[in-house]
Amino acid sequence: MTGEEVLTGGGVNHVVRAGDTVRRPAGPWTPAVHALLRHLRERGFTGAPRAHGLDEQGREILDFVPGETADHPLPGWARADGALTGVARLLRGYHDATAGFAAPPDAVWYFPPVEPAEVICHGDVATYNCVFREGRPVAFIDFDTAHPGPRVWDVAYAAYRFAPLGDPGHAGARPVEEQARRLRLFADAYGLGDDDRRALVPTARARLDHLVRHMRERAAAGDAAFAAHVARGDDRLYSADIAHLARHEPELTGALTGALTCRSPRSDR
Repeated sequence: MTGEEVLTGGGVNHVVRAGDTVRRPAGPWTPAVHALLRHLRERGFTGAPRAHGLDEQGREILDFVPGETADHPLPGWARADGALTGVARLLRGYHDATAGFAAPPDAVWYFPPVEPAEVICHGDVATYNCVFREGRPVAFIDFDTAHPGPRVWDVAYAAYRFAPLGDPGHAGARPVEEQARRLRLFADAYGLGDDDRRALVPTARARLDHLVRHMRERAAAGDAAFAAHVARGDDRLYSADIAHLARHEPELTGALTGALTCRSPRSDR
């Protein structure tokens, strides 16, 4: 198709823009994802692209969502508290909108469901999969990794990406005290419940362990994109972050479970 513009992002799929649409490789999970996107639109959730089937090359067709995404090194607006709390509220709205979604009987998901399946997790909420306008998050994109799971499974990974909760020795990382403060902001803006607050840090470790195993398995199977990630040491970086979360779980969990001032996911911060 002529007039296509290659889009950059997570670095796994070849994605192009064609006019007001985006064309992406389809997979066995695409029918379930498109059913989910239709459900979101029916529920009035506008923070996701609409799906328009497949093109003549077998690629999925999605709305192009205008705005900016962010990758490392992150610009200042992506590191601001307002972006953090805005993403938490957008994620809460997304999760709530998935309630009542009836997946097709033959649904296939990129990742297997995680119990308890409370919502449909996005699976990869990160700065490169969030569209911002004037520093405010307006939509999530790239729903390939969507799958049923508990809220905290998605919240923990999003908080890891946006707080962020990485080893302070890594480039661009924040001190533990600042990580704890921003983690609390994220949980408060989402309106996270007490049980999920206590579970968040161990869940983030489990989610990163899942990511490392998946990355290595795909690389071993000959997936060039994941092999490149492993070659540059992404798996080792995530493993160091797992160790960081284990070392500082008391401080991070303490920040989440201290005296609460507000639980409303709609309040401004």
